[in-house]
Amino acid sequence: MKIYLVQHGDSLDKDIDPERPLSDQGQKDIQLLSNFLSPLKIEVSCVYHSGKFRAQQIAESLSGHIFSKNGVESRAGLEPLDDVIPLAKEINQLKQNMMFIGHLPFMNKLVSQLVAEEEHRILVSFKPGSLVCLDKADGIDWCIAWMICPELLRE
Repeated sequence: MKIYLVQHGDSLDKDIDPERPLSDQGQKDIQLLSNFLSPLKIEVSCVYHSGKFRAQQIAESLSGHIFSKNGVESRAGLEPLDDVIPLAKEINQLKQNMMFIGHLPFMNKLVSQLVAEEEHRILVSFKPGSLVCLDKADGIDWCIAWMICPELLRE
């Protein structure tokens, strides 16, 4: 089973737009990520996002390049300062691949909680538009299978 965790892409400042949509660079980076994911034929039960506009933009873009059985949904529990424990417990009970799109520091803490059971131990360095794939290949423990960030995809 795999879990795909995505940090939203580069977004505009609140001063420019209070909804903080993706910046031009953020849109380009997410297109690069979408193109990278397309040939991987990733299948998930659902693509969940935090409900913030920039996370929704990414969810909609990525869902066009992967197969999501139940589409794209907004859900609580993915905000920057939310407690990671409830979602980590939920993820540990899952039997299907899922994708979650959220924000820092939440995404860093979620990876750490799932892999090391220590949310304050930083195991990955998310950058805007990054994706971390966690795998539970043995059916028991989560491990970091791979990670991709926009810098690796830019020409």
